[in-house]
Amino acid sequence: MTPEKRSALMSRIRGKGTKPELIVAELLAQANLSWEEHAKDLRGRPDFVLRAARIVIFVDGDFWHGWRFPAWRLKLSEKWERKIEANRLRDARNFKALRRDGWTVIRIWEHQIKKSPANCLARILAVHCR
Repeated sequence: MTPEKRSALMSRIRGKGTKPELIVAELLAQANLSWEEHAKDLRGRPDFVLRAARIVIFVDGDFWHGWRFPAWRLKLSEKWERKIEANRLRDARNFKALRRDGWTVIRIWEHQIKKSPANCLARILAVHCR
């Protein structure tokens, strides 16, 4: 695939309203939780914010956020390797800052939602109900 074609393909990937996010929103609704989406006032613009419980939820794509990145990083061009590594470092900074400010950070990976949405909701409720 040419760099131009790959760039055009990757540019069509959305940052909001993804299928995994829609599934998590449905799970939160089924649990009768109220939330905000993509809060601009918080570091990293969490996908979901449960303000009363001080919980933020990030729904992260396996590729873009580098799940198991060390195992497959050498298969990427230098450009994509730098991009994913920068995303991982930014995520770590944002999560640390949020925790320092008293937020509980929950990260749900795309593959976890596909495998077991119920387990993802259980993780959220375990934190919410403590």
